[in-house]
Amino acid sequence: MKAVQVISLTLLSVLAASAQIFRPGKCPKPAVQENFDVTRYIGKWYEIQKLPNTFQWGECGTATYSLKNAGVGVLNRELLADGTVNAITGSAKVKDPSEPAKLEVSFFESSPPGPYWVLSTDYEGHSLVYGCTDFGLFRMEFAWILSRQPTLPEETIEELHSILTSAGVSVSKLAITDQDEALCRPMDQ
Repeated sequence: MKAVQVISLTLLSVLAASAQIFRPGKCPKPAVQENFDVTRYIGKWYEIQKLPNTFQWGECGTATYSLKNAGVGVLNRELLADGTVNAITGSAKVKDPSEPAKLEVSFFESSPPGPYWVLSTDYEGHSLVYGCTDFGLFRMEFAWILSRQPTLPEETIEELHSILTSAGVSVSKLAITDQDEALCRPMDQ
């Protein structure tokens, strides 16, 4: 077996065990939101569903975006099982001004930025975000369905699932984020 295949299979095994969405093949190139306006995207978003990943462990997830001199400030928060609020700050930048819906997000100076592509948003109700990184023969996928409110109409979720499915993303892997008001109360303190 070639060294690349051994490394890829080892990496796949590690990530699969940690609930990361790792699939064979190259990343798809789905269409992104046309005429994306980052200033309308600023503000608080509630996580409704996501592809499981290794860096989010809680419920009540939110993402708050703010304008910064060099791009967009990012504050992600979640409620952990022990009742504590986990938060991380980062920044997002548009990679190519001709495609403003394709952002790159960084949380640590020492790690490379990750793709944050806004596939669909109406700015006031929903947002569908996708990211994918190629690793040789495999790809690692991320997806989030976000809402300005803790809930989102089922028909909107179905429309967003359709966009993901058209891009070749398995919506059966999406996990629902609990946004129950009583559970999430510590997020407001």
